[in-house]
Amino acid sequence: MCVSLFLSLSMSFWWLTMFRVWSVCVSLVLILWGTSEKVQGKASKLWLQPLNETFLQTGVFPSGFLWGVGTAAFPTEGSWDADGKGESVWDCFTRHTDPSSNSYIQWEEDLESVRYLGVNFYAFSLSWTRIFPDGNAKAHPNPAGVQHYRRLIGKLKELQVEPVVTLFHWDFPQVLQERFGGWLNRTTADVFADYAAFCFQTFGAEVRYWITMHNPFLLAVQGYGTGAHAPGVTGDPADPFIAAHNLLRAHAKAWHVYDKHFRPHQHGKVSITLGSHWVEPLHAQATPTNLELCQKAMEAVIGWFAEPIYGSGDYPESLKASHRGVIPEFSVQERLWMKGTADFFSLAFGRETQRVGQGLARFGQTVKLDLRSILVWVQQTYGDPQVLVAESGWFSDASVGVEDTVAIYLMKRFIMQVMQAVSVDAVRVFGYTAWSLLDGFEWNHGYSMRTGLFYIDFSKPERHRVPKTSAHFYRRLVKDNGFPAENTPRIEGRFPCDFQFGVSESVHLRPFSPQFTDPQLYRWNVSGDGVLTRVTGVLLHMQPAQCTDFLFIQKHLLLLGVTGSSHYRFALDWTQLAPGGDPEKVRFYRCVLMELQRRGIRPVVTLYHPSYRSPSLGLPEPLHANGGWRNASTVEVFVSYAMFCYREFGALVSTWITINEPNRLNEAYAEEWQTVVRHLLLAHAKAWHIYDAQFRRKQGGAVSLALHADWVEPANPFLESHKSAQQQFLEFELGRFLDPLIGGGNEGRGNTSDDERAELKGALDFIALNHFTTCLVLPWKQPTLLNQEHGCALMKDATWKVSHRGQALVPWGLRRMLGWVRNRYDDRLPIIVTATGVDDQAVHDDQLRQSYIRSYLQEALKAHELDAVNLRGFYIWNLQDQHDLQFGLFSSAAHHSRPKASVSVYRDIISHRGFPSAADLRPLTCRGVDNGTRCELCTRIAENKPLLFFSVCVSVSASMLGSLVIISVVKKKRKRRRRRTQINVRVQQRFPLMRVAQGTGLLRH
Repeated sequence: MCVSLFLSLSMSFWWLTMFRVWSVCVSLVLILWGTSEKVQGKASKLWLQPLNETFLQTGVFPSGFLWGVGTAAFPTEGSWDADGKGESVWDCFTRHTDPSSNSYIQWEEDLESVRYLGVNFYAFSLSWTRIFPDGNAKAHPNPAGVQHYRRLIGKLKELQVEPVVTLFHWDFPQVLQERFGGWLNRTTADVFADYAAFCFQTFGAEVRYWITMHNPFLLAVQGYGTGAHAPGVTGDPADPFIAAHNLLRAHAKAWHVYDKHFRPHQHGKVSITLGSHWVEPLHAQATPTNLELCQKAMEAVIGWFAEPIYGSGDYPESLKASHRGVIPEFSVQERLWMKGTADFFSLAFGRETQRVGQGLARFGQTVKLDLRSILVWVQQTYGDPQVLVAESGWFSDASVGVEDTVAIYLMKRFIMQVMQAVSVDAVRVFGYTAWSLLDGFEWNHGYSMRTGLFYIDFSKPERHRVPKTSAHFYRRLVKDNGFPAENTPRIEGRFPCDFQFGVSESVHLRPFSPQFTDPQLYRWNVSGDGVLTRVTGVLLHMQPAQCTDFLFIQKHLLLLGVTGSSHYRFALDWTQLAPGGDPEKVRFYRCVLMELQRRGIRPVVTLYHPSYRSPSLGLPEPLHANGGWRNASTVEVFVSYAMFCYREFGALVSTWITINEPNRLNEAYAEEWQTVVRHLLLAHAKAWHIYDAQFRRKQGGAVSLALHADWVEPANPFLESHKSAQQQFLEFELGRFLDPLIGGGNEGRGNTSDDERAELKGALDFIALNHFTTCLVLPWKQPTLLNQEHGCALMKDATWKVSHRGQALVPWGLRRMLGWVRNRYDDRLPIIVTATGVDDQAVHDDQLRQSYIRSYLQEALKAHELDAVNLRGFYIWNLQDQHDLQFGLFSSAAHHSRPKASVSVYRDIISHRGFPSAADLRPLTCRGVDNGTRCELCTRIAENKPLLFFSVCVSVSASMLGSLVIISVVKKKRKRRRRRTQINVRVQQRFPLMRVAQGTGLLRH
């Protein structure tokens, strides 16, 4: 009855078949691509206005949200011919005769697995041929098949698990395929309606949710186009569209049957599960052409089936315009009859739809695993329907077994996207289905691919269901109804007055731009060409060298002052201060330190800052050529260099970092890392002892080394091997340096002698940590030169927010790192976070960095206040971009050194020394504490320079105006006096005799 697909064919017939398959594939691509006519997409604005950026990583779903798990009959049931079951097209297509997952026999074990997960519903499909062996629903049903599904549904109800039943998941009866040609025949829709009516009648009293068929897109394209799926039909380019048309008609008939005959007393809901991919504009370029193609791509997959049901009742205009005469047409009556034949939107988001969509319906755009965007597209396109995610999952290789770590994070990513769609975009998703419950025979991929939450060893006849780690993860997620926050919420409080708020520089300061060092005399524009021409034979008298000669210092430290930082960490350039170096460089660094002192900013100076941009790793070239840190002589040279720096600059430096991130030099010395670590530790310890013996009493500084200290979490929290990998990695990254210096259990690690261990112990004044991000760690079974010691591999959680360069923002990782260090070393030494930051591509409004600064300082405050970590400082990395937009608080000099918005955020936190309560937002005044900060009056003046300048101008103007008024009044008075004087003189001249007479008394009576 079933004709084998693997018969020996003649060569000519084989070539003919291959040509037909190739023709169909090419035709599908061309048909789906269609013409360049404009697509009027209802939701095209989704690409013009991207979804709201959200840092949402925790949260729970609404009360009543339904969690489920699903399977399909053919991949799991097995027993393909047991108890009177008929043959399906997939039985014939695969010649599948083994028991697969054996769910027909071991269905009670399946339900025990469902019960373990704690889900609200179990989605499964009925095997059409197990109920009607020949597919004819008007004939007598197979009692064994009917009884099997009644038992299954009844037991689910006992467990208070809702059955979600799919009538047809691709396993079409082989008899009907041979008799009618399958879904290419219109009669098949009527046969399906009869089958649906029987199922509604038989099982409907206990079933609230029905799915007529699962992902008809894949069946139409792969079953009747490419031939990758059963029944393997190829040849006519119109076949996929004819099959799709009849599948839609069959669904609509079944819905109308239920709506008319069963809904009034069963009160259930009926839908169809539609698969989709997601497409975004190529290179994020939202051009009109790209927007048109994105909308067209969506309509070529999900819109093909959704538009007739949830939209206009007809196919999308882009499809009809692309291949008129190929796709069947709906009459006006059929459109009205088709439209609205679903009670909710059932969405499938799985690997196979993504793969097929990527190959056939991408249109040159970018396919992304973005379930949130699909849900919003459905919301905006089809009138905000209720949505059930009826399939969501990915796959693992068969060799993975039960430790499916990657599957956990893919599941988390998809569920997080659903949560964002619900909470941020208000999409009405009411349920989620994890796919699938069990490993099984995965259609055309067979047993090479696994999708189950429960592992099955198909080499053993028992077929035991063993929960994978993804099953444990989903169980916990269902119990929590999402991702409740595990970390302490935001707290209010302030850091102490001696807390160091600083900026850490990622590159060496560059001694350049000295002024007034050329004694030559020049004339400008002699010949009108605007060029300076030297006057020969004339030398000018030069002023003595001054720090103001270096323009860079003032400009650079002016930016630093704007941040409000009390401390500034920068690195000396060993290559320029090596013996025989330029004395001008020494003067430059001394000038930097003196200017910092004048501004009241404390310097933290790094002696050696390795740089992978430098061919010599920042070492003087002769040392690098002699083996670098492989050679013990480098240790002694470094100690001499450190002594030189202490002597030259120590009076101006209170804090020294000997070596920055020595634990990152492994990558450069992978083959000899143990020797390199020994030399690095000895170099630091000897430099510490030199300072302690010769300089500390006079200079009173502190010395440490700065370690790269990113936190790691076990990638799979359900595996002890991953928890062990976490400790192993942290001990390797931090313990191999801190243990010998502080003591922590591994003081004897490496190839150090007893004398060297004694020299190392205690050679540390504080713990300096550079922390940027958090990673996931897992054991690595194939170690390389770089990880052979710790034997670990790193990965990222796909749900974490990442920067342009891929750095994950995980604020709670900082607190856990600080806690780990405190617990391991018993709070013996204070801790300073000497570098932390994130790259941000924003020119000014760097929201990512603003969020980073706030959230990481919050975690630092929690560590200080709640965990009693002796945290003394927090330094942002770094002050200014060098070229491109990266870590800088200010743009590069080429971009005019403009401050980014994060500067004001950091300055505000510094001025309040943390996060005070809303009732006490006044800047904190620290009295009597020498922490390098400027006085409050100076700070107020600096903060109000424009207002101060305006006030001075007003005062000067008022003074001048007052002076003018006074002068004017004085002049007027003088004029009046002069007039009176002139009048008196005239009177005296007119009556002189009278005056004389009066004077002599001659006129007296």
